[in-house]
Amino acid sequence: MSEYIEIDAEMDDDGAIVFATNLALTAEGREEQYDSAAALEEGSPVAQALSLVPGIAALTMRGGQMTLTPAPDADYHALVADVTAALKEFFL
Repeated sequence: MSEYIEIDAEMDDDGAIVFATNLALTAEGREEQYDSAAALEEGSPVAQALSLVPGIAALTMRGGQMTLTPAPDADYHALVADVTAALKEFFL
């Protein structure tokens, strides 16, 4: 695993949070889609790491990009911080 990961996050016009990283989150050319926390628990190792983060309603990953749909009651800033921490812990 890498010791260096860059993560940028921004909210898109639909209220989803788009994360971009310098590391691949999925196998080359593959897209992963999860429509619930339970689906994340059964997914890839990255998805399983993110399943511990509360507030994720849906998630799509491809390459180094991830689009996260927050749960209606999720706090944007807390969700970004928790996802960033989970990704850093996974890749370190």
